[in-house]
Amino acid sequence: MLGLATMGLPDCRPLLSDPDDLTIVFQPIVDLAGAAIAGYAALARFPGTAGPDVWFAAAAEAGLSAELEALAVHKALAVVPSLPADTFLAVTLSAHLLGVEPVRAALDSRPDLSRVVVGLTEQTPVEDVDVLRDRCDELRRRGALIALGDAGSGYSGLRHLAALRPQVVTLDRALVSDADPDPVRAALAEMLAEFAGRTDARLLADGIETIAELAACARLRVPLAQGWLLGRPTPGFAPLSPETERLIRAQVARARLVDTVAGMLRPVRQADAGDEPPAVPPAVLLGNEGDPVGLLLADPRTGEVYTAPVSLRVHPSASVVDTLQRALTRPPGQRFDPVVCTDPAGAVVGLLRIEDLAAGALAE
Repeated sequence: MLGLATMGLPDCRPLLSDPDDLTIVFQPIVDLAGAAIAGYAALARFPGTAGPDVWFAAAAEAGLSAELEALAVHKALAVVPSLPADTFLAVTLSAHLLGVEPVRAALDSRPDLSRVVVGLTEQTPVEDVDVLRDRCDELRRRGALIALGDAGSGYSGLRHLAALRPQVVTLDRALVSDADPDPVRAALAEMLAEFAGRTDARLLADGIETIAELAACARLRVPLAQGWLLGRPTPGFAPLSPETERLIRAQVARARLVDTVAGMLRPVRQADAGDEPPAVPPAVLLGNEGDPVGLLLADPRTGEVYTAPVSLRVHPSASVVDTLQRALTRPPGQRFDPVVCTDPAGAVVGLLRIEDLAAGALAE
């Protein structure tokens, strides 16, 4: 059975005897808030049609995982001096191999690990987390940042978040994929985002391939992302294309709009307080300076028209949740009155209904 399971795997031993067969390509890691490249992920490429996962599986089967990963790390670290300004290089290692001699030697090939992010994955369980933490601390003393990969793909990743104190947490692709929306998955992604915030770690979403996945990252306030939508792996350090930069800025701006009351504004009639009020409420009554001084409303049960004071004013950039909380803490008689939205000059730009605010708060 073992032979049948592994007969399709390539023989990686010739590869190790001719290191030039392994090449490194670089995929942009994007700072979504700034729509700019923050760093590059170093990815191994091999001869033939088999993908990297197949080659690393073959190395594991032959007992050569450490040697193959060490070769990839050694080649990646060699390009650190040529990194573009203000960017980092992310290299990936199996966590259980971090202290094995070939991997240690590869990491020692560059004593100064500034601008290097060492990403740890855990396909093979780590037996002693304390030893792993000590090795991570050693890399930090040499300037490296530690990233924990595939967070959310299993309980071990969550367990190691606290133990390793990573500076970067890479979300498992399943958490941001739009192929099969899942409320539980979304809740887990939000939990990881909150956890990373409490530990000062930055989230990195990997495998972003669609606009919907990019939008999900923007809504979750994920600061870093990589994937084919944002930039494909290339032999050099490719810049962000203008089209991609515009796409990122649009999605981030849209996500921010959803979180604020600006997207919930309803148009409203305006009239001077001393004039004949409009025949159909609601309306905002304006004072001598054009500031809102009252509301013309209709009782939803009887249809009776009445006036009410302006009990709450907010700016369009106000948070949906904060605005709802402020509205519901008003006196009982005004608690469900619309909220007036004004621009920085005090001019009325629309009304906010409590039911809209409640729906928006639940969506968040």
